[in-house]
Amino acid sequence: MKVVEPNIVFEDNLDGEKILKKLEKIGRVCYKSENKITDQSAENFIRAIIERGHESVIEHISVSIRVICDRGVTHEIVRHRIASYSQESTRYCNYSDNKFGEELTFIKPCFWNEDDEKFSIWLETMKYIEDNYLKLIKNGSKAQEARSILPNSLKSEIVITMNLREWRHFLTLRTSKAAHPQMREIANIILTEFKSKIPVIFDDILN
Repeated sequence: MKVVEPNIVFEDNLDGEKILKKLEKIGRVCYKSENKITDQSAENFIRAIIERGHESVIEHISVSIRVICDRGVTHEIVRHRIASYSQESTRYCNYSDNKFGEELTFIKPCFWNEDDEKFSIWLETMKYIEDNYLKLIKNGSKAQEARSILPNSLKSEIVITMNLREWRHFLTLRTSKAAHPQMREIANIILTEFKSKIPVIFDDILN
């Protein structure tokens, strides 16, 4: 059995400066103000259109992110409509295979410390589930049958593609203190990365 922390990987090599310049070039079509483009004008232009709520312009850029989290969190992620998703399938992935180390991988809950009795109960339960999942496979069950006992804590990978406007919407909702702790945990990681790569577009979202 393996227990890991949630994580993310950007599937695109983002060049924030190039993205802003492209968005400015597109956005200025609305005003026919292309003559105002300079080497330094993109940042102020994009900041201004976001402040005015003219966010349709930033829909022209999409970003794909691989999220490693528990399956419970993925159920919340896929509720966002304007996106494309590709997710690790428990129907086709047989975790008794060598490529999975013949074990299940679980995401460590962020709300319990390792010295907490509640964490010990969780860990014991995950071990019990792993043992019985492997027994089911050994006794001839297919992966799509044995998955019926897999928990929300099972590690899953999901690649999410959204345009920048939808990422702003997603992160505004999912970094809120009202969000589920594990959803908020992963959303804050994504937001921090976006702020380092394209700060103008995400700096107004608090995490």
